[in-house]
Amino acid sequence: MVGSAIWRTLTQKGYTNLIGQTSQELDLRNQQAVKDFYATQKPAVVIDAAARVGGILANNNFPYQFLMENMQIQNNLIDGAFQQGIDKFIFLGSSCIYPKFAPQPLKEEYLLTNSLEPTNEWYAVAKITGVKACEAIRKQFNKDYVSLMPTNLYGHYDNFDLETSHVLPAMIRKFHEAKNNHNAPVTLWGSGTPMREFLFVDDMAEAVVYALENTLPEHLYNVGSGTDVSIKELAQTIQKAVGHQGEIIWDQTKPDGTPKKLMDVSKMKTIGWSASTSLQDGIAKTYAWFLANIDSFKEVKI
Repeated sequence: MVGSAIWRTLTQKGYTNLIGQTSQELDLRNQQAVKDFYATQKPAVVIDAAARVGGILANNNFPYQFLMENMQIQNNLIDGAFQQGIDKFIFLGSSCIYPKFAPQPLKEEYLLTNSLEPTNEWYAVAKITGVKACEAIRKQFNKDYVSLMPTNLYGHYDNFDLETSHVLPAMIRKFHEAKNNHNAPVTLWGSGTPMREFLFVDDMAEAVVYALENTLPEHLYNVGSGTDVSIKELAQTIQKAVGHQGEIIWDQTKPDGTPKKLMDVSKMKTIGWSASTSLQDGIAKTYAWFLANIDSFKEVKI
């Protein structure tokens, strides 16, 4: 999802010398394969949008894969770029790198100040090592290696698999299927009270291009909308966009996760970038894409 959005945005802005391969073409967990790719393609800049991702269920069920595969992917890319002499590297992480009960909104300096959210700590620990690796290269070798930490992303090419998807695309699919099933009730996890921030993936791509075209003065930046909504409000917004008219049932035997997670995006705003797509517009665009591609989805399997 993120990689394709960045590729689309770069193309729209006139970039033509783009180098990229799918996970089927290049296994980023394979160190030698990544080294060979760098040696033959010789990129000038690397944007690392690759990761093993999933929601609470996937993170809980496959902790080793989420820890090890993400470290393999980013270590191979970061060290491979450094060894190849590449001077600019943009590393994409996640807001889950911050402590579970950090003050809100989340500031970059809260990193490593307390314990993580247990339901996704494996993924978070991996991403933290990527941030620190880029910081170390920047500090020791004065290379322009920067980390962008997006909030919850959604949009075109999202994962709509109900077992491995994040909350927003999962809700889109649930409400759509329930609407087509005579507006059947939709059961959602938790109480609906946690607060979450969402960013349309095309806005994230714009932030990446901004980092590409400018030398950012610090090593770590939050990227988000700067506003949050309750999961209940999110559900109602998606329900309205989809046109589902049935009941919403909240299963409070299921975990809520972090009670609130809002990014402080003041550093990005200070250097000249901010998000432009509202949640309502982003959901509408994502649902339209979902409907246009509903027959071609590939279920994500672990």
